[in-house]
This record gives sequence, C-alpha cells and structure tokens, in this order.
Amino acid sequence: MVITPGTRLGPYEIVSTLGRGGMGEVYRARDTRLGRDVAVKVLPDAFATDPDRVRRFEQEARAIAALNHPHICQIHDVGPNYLVLEYVDGTPVRGPLAAADVLRLAHQIATALEAAHGRGILHRDIKPTNILLAGNTGGREPTVKLLDFGLARAMHATEDVTRTTDGVVVGTAAYMSPEQAQGLSVDARSDVFALGAVIYELLSGDRAFPGMSSAETLSAVLRDDPRPLPPSPLAAIVGRCLAKDPARRYQTMAAVREALEQAARAPQTAQAQASIAVLPFVNLSPDPDNEYFSDGLAEEIINALTRIPGLKVIARTSAFAFKGKNEDVRRIAEILGVTTVLEGSVRKAANRIRVTAQLIAASDGSHVWSERYDRELADVFAVQDDIASSITAALQPALSAGPGVRRHTPEVAAYEQYLKGIYYWRRWTPEGLAVGRSHLERAIELDPQFAVAHAELSNLFHYAGILAIMPPRDALPLMRGAAQRALAIDPDLAEAHAMLGAAAAMFEYDWDDAQRQFRLAMAQPAVSPAVHRMYAHYCLLPLGRVDEAVAHETMAIGEDPLNLQWRTERAIALRAASRRDECDAELREVITLDPRYWFPYFMLGVNLALDGNPDDASAIARQAYELAPWFKPLVGLQAAMLKRAGETARADELIAFLLSDEGSIDPIGAAMFYLVSGDLEKSADWVERAIEERQAAVAFFLRGHATALQHTRRWPAIARLMKLPHA
Repeated sequence: MVITPGTRLGPYEIVSTLGRGGMGEVYRARDTRLGRDVAVKVLPDAFATDPDRVRRFEQEARAIAALNHPHICQIHDVGPNYLVLEYVDGTPVRGPLAAADVLRLAHQIATALEAAHGRGILHRDIKPTNILLAGNTGGREPTVKLLDFGLARAMHATEDVTRTTDGVVVGTAAYMSPEQAQGLSVDARSDVFALGAVIYELLSGDRAFPGMSSAETLSAVLRDDPRPLPPSPLAAIVGRCLAKDPARRYQTMAAVREALEQAARAPQTAQAQASIAVLPFVNLSPDPDNEYFSDGLAEEIINALTRIPGLKVIARTSAFAFKGKNEDVRRIAEILGVTTVLEGSVRKAANRIRVTAQLIAASDGSHVWSERYDRELADVFAVQDDIASSITAALQPALSAGPGVRRHTPEVAAYEQYLKGIYYWRRWTPEGLAVGRSHLERAIELDPQFAVAHAELSNLFHYAGILAIMPPRDALPLMRGAAQRALAIDPDLAEAHAMLGAAAAMFEYDWDDAQRQFRLAMAQPAVSPAVHRMYAHYCLLPLGRVDEAVAHETMAIGEDPLNLQWRTERAIALRAASRRDECDAELREVITLDPRYWFPYFMLGVNLALDGNPDDASAIARQAYELAPWFKPLVGLQAAMLKRAGETARADELIAFLLSDEGSIDPIGAAMFYLVSGDLEKSADWVERAIEERQAAVAFFLRGHATALQHTRRWPAIARLMKLPHA
C-alpha cells in the first residue's frame, strides 16, 4: 500500500512522513474522531508476510502497552499492521550540553528504562534518535520521551539477539554493548551500556565509539575505550556504564538512577578550570650556554604539573613561543586561554643554583605566589617538586590533589646531560640531532635507570627517520630498542608505549601492535598532548578512523594551541574527514600566525591544486618552495605546478633533481608530482616504492591528499602492502 498525505488508515488521516527505519515507517496523522495529532507506525507491505517482522511488530505493541511512564511514548491504538502512538512534538537529543542539563535528561531516561526493566522489558536500541526532547511549553523545561521499542524483548527470553539486528545495526552499532555486538545473551546491563554511550555523546558532542562503517564501529565497541571526558562525577558514571565487562558496570538501571541523583546533589561550582602556562625561565647565569638548564627547568616543571589532576597545563611548544618577547603576562594568558602564568629565572654557577618563580593571576596580573630558592645543584629536583606543590596549594580548591610521585630521581650529572640532549636535538637539524644524541646517550651511561632519557632517545630516532636524517630502516631498531629499554625500567611510561606504537605503525604496518601500544599509552593517568597527537597521526588517520583522529588532534592542540606543526597535521585529518573548508581555513590561520612557516603553505598548495584552483595553487606552492626548497614532496608539487603553467624547462629541471641520485630519489616527492599532474598510475608506482622503503609520510599522503588512488584498480594492492584492513 502506498501511503501519502491524505491516506486513511481507519480513522487516522496521514499528514506527513516522520521517518523510516528497519522496523517500520512512521507518519504524523490526525485522529479524526478525537481531533488530535498522533504518530502512526506502519509495517511495510514487504514485511507483512515475514513472520519474524510481524512477531517483532506485535511485540513492540505489547511492550509499549505494558508501560505507563511520563518519559515513555504511549500507545493509543492498534490496527492491521500499524500502531498508533502518542505524537511527540520534539527533536532528538543532541550534545554537547551543559553538565547540569545532561544530568537532568539522563535522569529522566534512566527512570524510563528503570520502569521498563521493572516490567521485564529490555529496550536494546537506546540511541539519541530514539530519545526526543519535547519543546519548552507552558514555562516548563524540555523533557525527554523514549521511543521505539521495536527491538525490545522480555529480559529472560532466549531468542538469538543477532537475528534482531538486520536492517538496524548500521544505525545503532555505536550504542550496542559488547555482548550484544557479539550476539551473546543480554540483560539490563546492556541497556546500561547504551545509556552510558548516550550520556557521553550529550556531554561531549561526539560519539563514544565512532567509525567509518558499522564494522569499524562495532570493532571499536569491542576493543577501544572512548576518548576521556574531563573529570567530573558525571564522567565517572559514564565510565562505569561503558565498562566492557558487564560485571564492572552498574548492575541495574536503578543503580544508575541513584548515581545520577547523587551527582546532582554534589556541590556545583561555576569556577573555571584551573589552568597554567609555564613560560621559559630567564637564564641569568654568567655563562650564556647555561640556557639549556633554564629551558630544561621550565620544561621539567611543566612535566611535574601535568601530574596534578584537574589542572590544564599548556605544553612546551606554545609556552615557549613567547621566549625572548616582552609580552604582557595578561596578554599571554588570553592567547593561551589560561587562568595563571608561571614565570621565573635561573642563575647557575658551579654547583649552586638560584631559582626565582612567581605565579601570576591572568585576571589582574597580581602575584598569587612567589618564592626564591638558593640551593645546591643536587637539590634541583626538590625545587621542581616544591614549585609544583606550591602551585597546587595556591590554586586550591580548584584542584582535587597535588602532583603525583616522581617516577625516578636521576643522577644530577645525568640530568644535566639529558637537558642538553633535549636542548640540542629539538633544533630539528642534522647537526642538532647528532649533538643531542651524544648527550642523551651520555645521560643513560651515567644513569642506566633513567627511563625518561631512554624514551627521549627513542623520540630522537623517531624524528631522525621522519626527517630522512637517518634511513627509516636504520632508525626503526634504534627507536624500538630505546623505547623497550625505557619500558623495562618503567612499564607504565606512556611516551615509551607511544614510541612503540609509532614504530609499529610507521615502519612495520603492524596495526594490531600499534593499537595495543597506544591503548597502553592512553590508559595511563597522565597522558601528554604529544601522545594524543601521535595516536591520531600514526594510528587513527592511517586506519581511516578520521573522526577519532580529528578529536585527538583537537585535544592535543587544546593544550598546545600555538603548536603550528600539530595544527597543520590536524588540517590533514580534517581533509581526510571531508571537511575541506575547515581544513583550508585552519591552514590559512596557521600561515597568519607564522608567515615564514613552510608546512601549511605546502599543504594548502596541494589542496588548491587538487581542488581545481591552479592559479591560487601556483602562488601558494611558489611561496612554500621559496621557504623550503629542500623538502622533496614540495619539489614535486612545484614541478607539477610549473608544468601545468607551461614552464616545462624549469619543471624538467626540478623533476630531474627529484629523480636523480643528487636528489636522493624521494618516492613521496615523485608520487606527489604525478598525483598533481593527474597521472594516477605513475603516482601509484611511486607510492608502492615508498611503502617498500618504509617512508613515514606515505600513510598521510594517501589519507590526506591521494584519496583518488583509493578509487583505482591499484588500491587493493597498495592496501595489502600496508596491511590495511578492508584491502
């Protein structure tokens, strides 16, 4: 039967379509007898002869009829192959919402489900689209109405749950409990899990378990933990609801409702989250070469502060962007979005140090706390811990606890070598990496139990491979070995797990091991923004989990807002997520922040070239090439733009350099040239060579720009070479 506006089903006249789903079509209708609007759910003709569909349709009618609750949509009537339901004038719940609003709505949903469970009925399809928020009328706050009991069943039924997911798994995979996703028996705790996923989404605005397909989403439900929420009583409730093991969840919906009520009674404060930026300490030592020590001391204080629960700490890159600049502290706080700023100075002479530090309120520039320390050099660690503890005391009651226990107190001589290593290798030059490596290796020689130094050395080898300062095949065993030695000393060191995850992803295409290592890194109490960035860039993005990649990149940038490299990398993830306008806007913003930084010019030039803006692309590519003529993928882009502009002689010169021994034959540069030139076959040839050579940039090239290759005959072979899923 074709149903259109005006169609009559008994006394009900169809007005409009409300929605369609796997269990039926829903229409707005008018009850001609009572003069009221109703919702009519119709079993399509194609399903009317399917005994299973008919049985489930009738089961929904019985389930709703058994329930009478203000937050459950009521049933009015039953006809041949249709149900007449209460019409709810509202919209599906959506986040992000304020915590107080989420608490109120979650409590209403929980009471509705508690009532259903009390009548022996499981819902099994709790999701935002099945929870309508009725409009604010008569001065009342909006309330929820729980809909669609099409998958409901008796709590002690023994039917095979997997048979009930035909046609709806794509829409509900993100809210299924692990046991439901595996087709195992379910009970009230399965609805508890789904409610946790809904509350997570209302708080964050993001799904707890995102994915590009239902298969990826179900896999995430089974194996992954959601991105952490900011600490709060409600976040703790969500965490318990989403436990993979049903035994670790709330055991009843009544227990969830009670936890929500307790959270609502907890004191609520409007106080902004405590946050701090640690500026580079000024070197007042007679020897200017002691700058490594003043920089290192500030960075170590940053690391100590990250161990304080509830304190947002701006990462080194953004805080150190103000080094040497005479900028007002209140302006710095405004730019970085923090409530306090720590500044100080260091004077180091022989075995004595003098450290001054002052904590400044962003609101008015007043001193919250200040102190001077005249100590022996060996007391530097006590000074760091004392500063962190003093900051904790000054910011109470916004903080729930002080800094955690220091993992290891290294030998002072080893610590100095470690600080020198960081100072030199992070200049990102071949010479700097060589000098930094020697200092880090000396630090480890002086103190073999210095786990953080091992992890830092692993990071050095990681970048040596990325920047082609060291062949990737040579960098891998050194990177992996240093990280493994760090974990042998400190098995919970998040940065070392992240290094192993990056090594498995970048150089070995072992995605299972990469995900395992990153899960271990993310499970630690204090996860640095660098770990979030690595997880996004090396694991999530190559695997095509682009929405998650964007989320983790965004989380990292929230703690390091002036890290222009990370912001450019987030733009890559935005493009992979088909958010091209946002990608280009982000790249232009980075260029505005630093017109001399070549990376965003390069990425924007490629985007414009591939999106059919050759004139703008040529101008941007030329600016990028002038800033970084040594970067081979950029040479490939510039050669392609010159060729398209008819400057063949100059283009041929660059191509010859790119493909010669002098140019060290960079496969990604060649792949970029042929991609922008429109020759996908030759681009694929060079991609395969890049994969064989374990070029770290190949995954980002494929996800960020060369998506066209995924629609060619070459893609299955490329995917197999990289051991990517769904090859």
